[in-house]
Amino acid sequence: MKLSDIRIAIVSSSFRKEVAENLEKNCLKTFKKKGLNSNQIDIFRVPGSLEIPLVVKKLAKKEIYSAIITFGAIVKGDTYHFEQIASECARGCMEISLQYEIPVIFEVLAVYDLKDALIRATRTKENKGVEAALTALEMIKIISRI
Repeated sequence: MKLSDIRIAIVSSSFRKEVAENLEKNCLKTFKKKGLNSNQIDIFRVPGSLEIPLVVKKLAKKEIYSAIITFGAIVKGDTYHFEQIASECARGCMEISLQYEIPVIFEVLAVYDLKDALIRATRTKENKGVEAALTALEMIKIISRI
């Protein structure tokens, strides 16, 4: 697949917005370095992480994207809610990836402290936004060869 044929969708949670925005920023910067233009990337923002899989599914059904990237942060509180949201979001995204045979790059960070998510979203080394972009491009390359 030619670089100019690639289309990427990013689905980000608006909850814990500062994390998602930093992940997006680093992801977009990486795509630009690799030669993608902003018109090849569409960003969709949803209220929270549990809403991500539905939007991912609607986008996958369109069959116009080469990969879909998900960003968000789920922070453990005092209840079981953290586990429910993290597990169901991950499960939903994986099911969609397999059903529609499209790479769904999952960077919804499930952490015990918001500070940990911010570190992963902003640091220079091992930045999850950068990793998401590189993983998407690698998966597109692999899938196009099969």
